[in-house]
Amino acid sequence: MSLSKTNQKIILSALTEDEAKADISSKLAIGSSLRGVAIIIAKDCGCFCGREVAKFIFKSVDKRLQFLTSKRDGQKIKTGDLVCKIKGNLRSILRAERLVLNFLSLLSGVSTDTSKYVAKVKGLKVKILDTRKTTPNLRQLQKYAVAVGGGLNHRFSLADAILIKDNHLSAGGYVVKGKLSREKLEKLITKIRKTTKQTIEIEVENLNQFKIVAKNKPDIIMLDNFSCVSLREAVKLRNKYYPGILLEASGGINLNSVEKIARTGVDRISVGAITHSVKAIDFSLEIQSPTN
Repeated sequence: MSLSKTNQKIILSALTEDEAKADISSKLAIGSSLRGVAIIIAKDCGCFCGREVAKFIFKSVDKRLQFLTSKRDGQKIKTGDLVCKIKGNLRSILRAERLVLNFLSLLSGVSTDTSKYVAKVKGLKVKILDTRKTTPNLRQLQKYAVAVGGGLNHRFSLADAILIKDNHLSAGGYVVKGKLSREKLEKLITKIRKTTKQTIEIEVENLNQFKIVAKNKPDIIMLDNFSCVSLREAVKLRNKYYPGILLEASGGINLNSVEKIARTGVDRISVGAITHSVKAIDFSLEIQSPTN
């Protein structure tokens, strides 16, 4: 992974937030010329992610620091594993310590959770996708971590693809007397196809809406909070009458339910939890050998 300029700016902003250059504690406790070796070890099992981020932070604090690691993003780690070694000025290492650990914990948490979902549906013809439920300004990094964990990225931003959700349909007047208007929806899709060649995805909340939307042949239909019974019926109808439309299950999906949902025959499962509710993977930095 090469860090984009956007991600570099975000990381540098985080260093500014932490006032890394004004680390009073290190200045008072550690001699300015003291050098040594530090290691970062994993305190949890998981899927490692954030190698280039960690390296960039250390080098941004002090370009003379040596960052050494044999770990690759996506590699499995276990408690006690040596993740990386840093050599150089100890003040510099400690200035970067917390931010490095924060990013490693977050990104490895995302990749680890994603890998668990992917493992649950292994062997089934379904893909695990993320959503836009990400930490503000960290979307690119979190979506990278999803890919590292074996998931696929949904749209990165509002400009990436057409996704017409329930609020669009309600606010735009496409729901008349509580029912989705097929005629108005048809005009909307025609308008979209004349305007852009981007993928069209439409969210539905029940089978009646599904039947109306499917007849207009969008590229993808998002089945929001459908029961497994309804998902199987939607798949059956798609296979018989609307081949080519991708079906995406979404809404409240967790590790306990994802396999059952995958077995209904849907093509995609989008999971907000892999970015908005992850368990961080714990890492710690330890000074090994200070030298003058």
